[in-house]
Amino acid sequence: MTGTITHDPPSAAGGRQSGPLIVTEDTELLDDLLRLCAAAGATPEVRHSVPSAPSASGPGGGWEAAPLVLVGDDAARRVRGAVRRRGVVLVGRDQDDSGVWQRAVEIGADHVLMLPDGEQWLVDRIADVAEGVGRPALTVGVIGGRGGAGASTLACALAVSSAREGLRSLLVDADPLGGGLDVLLGGETAEGLRWPAFAASRGRVGGGALEESLPELHSLRVLSWDRGDCVTVPPQAVRAVLAAARRRGGTVVVDLPRRIDDGVAEVLAQLDVGLLVVPAELRAVAAAGRVAAAVGMVLRDLRVAVRGPYASGLDDREVARLLGLPLAGEVPVESGLLRATEARRPPGATARGPLARFCREFWERALVETGGDA
Repeated sequence: MTGTITHDPPSAAGGRQSGPLIVTEDTELLDDLLRLCAAAGATPEVRHSVPSAPSASGPGGGWEAAPLVLVGDDAARRVRGAVRRRGVVLVGRDQDDSGVWQRAVEIGADHVLMLPDGEQWLVDRIADVAEGVGRPALTVGVIGGRGGAGASTLACALAVSSAREGLRSLLVDADPLGGGLDVLLGGETAEGLRWPAFAASRGRVGGGALEESLPELHSLRVLSWDRGDCVTVPPQAVRAVLAAARRRGGTVVVDLPRRIDDGVAEVLAQLDVGLLVVPAELRAVAAAGRVAAAVGMVLRDLRVAVRGPYASGLDDREVARLLGLPLAGEVPVESGLLRATEARRPPGATARGPLARFCREFWERALVETGGDA
């Protein structure tokens, strides 16, 4: 059982994150809370009563400075006189104790939690503290209106451009049959984990641990597929991994397959913006219409990125009109792109090239639309 009174823990001073402060003398409860902190990757400070001043050696930094305070129900009376602050959770075990709500009000707790029912919620809350969760990553999915539309090329170029601007950037390959974005980036032999390693993921995946485990190519992290036989990852694992990626902030770019299965639906549900790449010819527009109908059932903000050359009677605005989608722009044709790939230079690597310019302008608009820096 859990219950909310108010919301939102405070941030650590100066952006520095630390572990929670635990206040309890109940040894069994303390064992459980230490176990949950370990599961969340956090090191707590433990006290029997309210610290009178920030601890010089403890990781939590005292009552007022700790990003999260876990008060055992046994200690509620001892913390009544403490300075009121947000981010206080009263933790107990007795599901039938109606008096716990009164004690929570007396100490200014903003949440009441009963173990063991609330364990997963508490692990998530502690992990948020440990990771310093702030604004989630601006997450963009790229999908081809038909085969060979150039979606993977655009996805790579967007991620490379984002990294060049100094943003934390992650490129996710959600198409197991696409040949691997690590190959397109020239890093198929780079050390790091691929999708099959996360197939058993459940619940919460640590954002920092995820980032550090992935190959780093061209100043960005890449989650792609290996050369093995595994071509599916359970939807719950996809959900957990992408949620972890988004918690780290910056940008996440996802290269999507044209088929919509349960795993892809999990990705679509976490996207901020989708780009549908459509070559400017009638058959491609017809195929893209079917893709847009399927994607639009999950993703609200789907835009069309048109790629030339143009068939007679078509331009980018006409393609967008036929599809009934907002126009994200015209994806420019960049000469020498194939030679650059063969030379292991990724799409968008030429900062002054037309493709990089398209990506830079897209990010500038998208960041403004979402309220500032990612």
